[in-house]
Amino acid sequence: MTEETSVLSYPTVSPFLFVAGADAAIDFYRAVFDATERIRVREPDGRIGHAELQIGDSVVMFADEFPEHGVPGPRSVGGTPVAISVHVADVDEVFRRALAAGSRSLRALADEAYGDRVGMFEDPFGHRWMVATHLERLCVDEIIRRTSAGS
Repeated sequence: MTEETSVLSYPTVSPFLFVAGADAAIDFYRAVFDATERIRVREPDGRIGHAELQIGDSVVMFADEFPEHGVPGPRSVGGTPVAISVHVADVDEVFRRALAAGSRSLRALADEAYGDRVGMFEDPFGHRWMVATHLERLCVDEIIRRTSAGS
């Protein structure tokens, strides 16, 4: 059995983000993460009811906030306690693009003991992103040794 090109497939877990201004958010994520748009479906009132972006081998889903259905975006509820982690080929470039596009730095880029270069930003829509690039591949025992050495 072969899969048609018009049929979408999904990884096991995909975040679904609600934002005020989903069209602008999708443009932002396409520019920052080099994401590819898979689908965008509008409601009769013009809001996006469902959209998907491919970022690397992952899918992130989006919709405008729908407060009348109990679905607010992070700005409407005073922020989010969640950060979405994304591994990218060039974290410095992604971080630069995010800040240039209106994000706020929450954690400056730094080389970490566990082998990644990492930074965190809040995008203009209130979602937090932790972006990283692997600097070196480490086994679990080495990560524990290195990160425990400072405690």
